Amino acid sequence: MKGAEGEIVNAYDTTVYAVSYTPTTGGVKVTNHKWVIQEDLKDAGDIPYKVGDEVTLNVEHMEGMKGAKATIESAKQTTIYMVDYTPTTGGEEVKNHQWVTEDELSPSQGDDGGHSGH
Repeated sequence: MKGAEGEIVNAYDTTVYAVSYTPTTGGVKVTNHKWVIQEDLKDAGDIPYKVGDEVTLNVEHMEGMKGAKATIESAKQTTIYMVDYTPTTGGEEVKNHQWVTEDELSPSQGDDGGHSGH
């Protein structure tokens, strides 16, 4: 994904979290997974969680995530993006990848003023 050309599909202002969890499918604990958003957490409501809070994941970014118990490792209020991109390693375009933060994006290197053509 790093260095791949992409297109922003959607943007949301919300609380984003890095979480650690043990997959429901078993296996090694996943630490500091980036990113899940407030809306990805079961029964989240509107009040942001704090570092150390225990939550239940309600999204399947990776196998074994949905329903897993997780610990909040970091939390911040920001704009988060859903993107389409073509992997730099080749292969099919990835649609609606969730999630990328502003500091993980950089302007397009094309000669069209930073806007990708459609």
